[in-house]
Amino acid sequence: MGISILGMGRYVPEQVLKNDDFTRFIETNDEWIRTRTGITERPMAGWEPTWYMGKQAALRAVEAAGIDPAEIGLVISCTATSDFHTPSMASVIQHEIGAVSAAAFDMNAACSGFVYAADTARRFLETDDGLKYVLVVANEALSRFLDFTDRSSCILFGDGAAAAVLEKSDKLYSSALCSDGSGASLLCARALSVAPEVAQDKDFDDPFPKAPLHKLQQNGKEVYKFAVQALPRSFELAAGKINITKDDIDWFVPHQANIRIIETAAKKLGAPMEKFIVTLDHYGNTSSASIPLALCESIEKGIIKRGQKLALIGFGAGLTYGGIILEY
Repeated sequence: MGISILGMGRYVPEQVLKNDDFTRFIETNDEWIRTRTGITERPMAGWEPTWYMGKQAALRAVEAAGIDPAEIGLVISCTATSDFHTPSMASVIQHEIGAVSAAAFDMNAACSGFVYAADTARRFLETDDGLKYVLVVANEALSRFLDFTDRSSCILFGDGAAAAVLEKSDKLYSSALCSDGSGASLLCARALSVAPEVAQDKDFDDPFPKAPLHKLQQNGKEVYKFAVQALPRSFELAAGKINITKDDIDWFVPHQANIRIIETAAKKLGAPMEKFIVTLDHYGNTSSASIPLALCESIEKGIIKRGQKLALIGFGAGLTYGGIILEY
């Protein structure tokens, strides 16, 4: 059983941080950032909560799908930047959009979140005959967890949200979800309630950086090495289940982390860059929202069309990675 994307919606804050804006507080410049990452600007949430951005994207997705939100049976919010330890972002969004009949929960697979959540939605749709629609919302406010004194990481990330209404179908579908927890310390941010100095006093191995509380820490070199292998691997694992090749794919929609990662992954796959959707120049890395933001924008612009075969491939903290192949 596959899934059909009935409608999508996206939302990004109006506040934008351009490359030159970073020169006010760190040693960098536009050319340095642009040539190394492909990013020129990124939206910043400011006062807007994660759930609020998710709500706006969800409302637009429901409108695009042309359904009554009361018909949604499940809301999954994939986020690594929840506004609360509890309640879940999904529960808040479920109420805000009037999905009165829906169950709701959050999922954290970092930048692989949308791939994980969409595949989870498919499994719910397959096993529950009474479930008509699932709403997947990817909403992230990475800016609240950035260390703006670290020029290697703070320039990379942006904020935003995208959502998709899914239903079961007999269309082409395959997926593969993976994780390598041995690299968990390579990209991490501690919870606000867990102080690194406390952890050091306990009798257990804590491999995570002893960095400022709750700020995002990244070993860029090691994450890059993982990413350029994980993106093609995600496709190959999903494609191998249904005997699909790279030549059968109309569009690759990768996690939007860094242009060099995408270019290297394309070379490893032997696929032309012309088949890769790239939107990171104006979004930056929006974690779980990056794939659906790219997907939604490309649908709205008429680049991605009905009947085309897509490969959604992602990687992220965890270290997680995974891919979905589907027909739009």
